[in-house]
Amino acid sequence: MHNARRRIGVIGLGMASAPHAQSLIDLAGRVEVAGCFSPSAARRAAFAARHGLPVVDRMEALLDDPSLSAVLLLTPPDTHADLVARCAAAGKHVLLEKPLDATPEGARAVVSAMEAAGLTLGVMLQHRFRASVERLAALMRDGTLGRPLTAAVSVRWWRDAAYYAQPGRGMKARDGGGVLLTQAIHTLDAFVSLLGLPDRVAGFAATSVLRSMDTEDVVATALRYSNGMLATVNATTAVYPGYPERIEIAGTGGSAVLAGDRLEVQLVTGERIEAGHDGATLGGGADPMAFSHQHHRAVLSDFLDALDEGRRPRVDGREALKVHRLIEAMLEASNGGETVEVGAP
Repeated sequence: MHNARRRIGVIGLGMASAPHAQSLIDLAGRVEVAGCFSPSAARRAAFAARHGLPVVDRMEALLDDPSLSAVLLLTPPDTHADLVARCAAAGKHVLLEKPLDATPEGARAVVSAMEAAGLTLGVMLQHRFRASVERLAALMRDGTLGRPLTAAVSVRWWRDAAYYAQPGRGMKARDGGGVLLTQAIHTLDAFVSLLGLPDRVAGFAATSVLRSMDTEDVVATALRYSNGMLATVNATTAVYPGYPERIEIAGTGGSAVLAGDRLEVQLVTGERIEAGHDGATLGGGADPMAFSHQHHRAVLSDFLDALDEGRRPRVDGREALKVHRLIEAMLEASNGGETVEVGAP
């Protein structure tokens, strides 16, 4: 049984807010939206007109409301550490849009602030909630695929000039990173949830001639695990028109291919296993928001369950730090031209 409806506030009403708003509307039986804030009056008005949710013109109206128990924080990455600290000081649980922060230090500060306050932090890394990923995770746990031998991650997406025209997009100062931290982080998080962190990383990252920014949009890396397994990561936003992301895992018992939200498994016994959906639009093309909000809703529902049950969300701050550490190591390797030990997040 769920507890009474929780009063929740939303901070940040940019592009990423739409699937969150739709999820809140779907879960209206469990949540009451106390107010939604953006420093832009025009953005507040547009959001209210589109979603019919209440807006407030001061963030303090949310943070100072003792009846409000949680905040959905959807602001740009460079604001996360400061705003999470303010939410923690106000005693509010936080569901945070990825990434944790624009910098590794900020990411760790976000997790530490919420832990020190004894509050719940959930992170919007929704690919783990795809039926295909959950099915593959179950097959990995029960040994159906046997011992993993090799794996590959491929995120070959497209982002057009209009996407990068927004001030600060693709720049370290605002976003903290390029294709790895901003786009591929979802697929990489799903990958880490399936196989864990590697022991060492080597590879390269570059900015293509398409973009005038100071972060990477083309990455090719190799991963080595402590058990000897090798894997590769290829990530870019320079492939027109964009293709479904892929995770491929080959084990002693067979092979699995995740393509978008579609799982196909071929076992050495001849058995085939399939899960997920064909033809799903997942935001890999010019429109980054061209996807269903169902997995955002699943993350929000799990966050609410965690608050009701006094447990950690499936993707909390400590879990999110794992993919942050992998991305950090990949960029370190590309900058120094040497293999980098991953270590603990």
